[in-house]
Amino acid sequence: MSALVRDVAEFEAIAGLNFNDKRYLQRAFVHRSFMNETEETNGLADNERLEFLGDAVLGFVTSEMLYRRFPNLREGELTNLRAALVRRETLARFATELEMGDFLLLGHGEEDSGGRTRPATLCATFEAIIGAIYIDGGLLAVRDFLTPRLEDELERVAVVALAKDPKSRLQEWIQSELGVTPRYKTVHTLGPDHARVFTVQVTADKHPYGIGRGRSKQEAAQSAAAMALYRLGRPAPEYSPDAELEAAHPLPPLNLA
Repeated sequence: MSALVRDVAEFEAIAGLNFNDKRYLQRAFVHRSFMNETEETNGLADNERLEFLGDAVLGFVTSEMLYRRFPNLREGELTNLRAALVRRETLARFATELEMGDFLLLGHGEEDSGGRTRPATLCATFEAIIGAIYIDGGLLAVRDFLTPRLEDELERVAVVALAKDPKSRLQEWIQSELGVTPRYKTVHTLGPDHARVFTVQVTADKHPYGIGRGRSKQEAAQSAAAMALYRLGRPAPEYSPDAELEAAHPLPPLNLA
């Protein structure tokens, strides 16, 4: 099993946090694989309950910020904007910027397979940290931690998120060029109910165009559509390469002639 590479007090300094009870912060860095390989838990528990809570708190704080910031946006526009802000890739990047991977307690297998830098693991850890901050300091502490990061990200994603989403843009192109409607199919589902990850493939005229994954079927479908647009040479700023996914589900080249 891995040991903490760095003390959590260092993380507090990096993130600008000051926990009243450090045990919540320590728990946020305990991956399930570590607990599966240790016999003496010494009161430790994995971070999945904190991740569950943090996901809900993150959604609320983000929704509240957008509701106050954009009083004239409709529900659908706010939903698109929130989805763009809290994508797995974005949360994993936040975690990387805060060096969260260095503090994770991992089992041997997870360590050897690159879990310390895996986007899904980093995203889950970021959500667990949110849960820990909420339990320790309440919503105000979460807002203080999250808002500056969300504000910076908002400047980057707002223009794209408030335009038509990838599925809409792909459907317009496919129907215009091929005269058919793209179809979306869930090809893989992974994880427990509270942290399910869906993999969705988009096809047109029985040919695969893109694949994506997300914490909901809709998010995965949008990711697949963004990949399809990218492969078609269309504007797709939402597309984030996922080498692990694309290696597991290779797609044949598109015939763009």
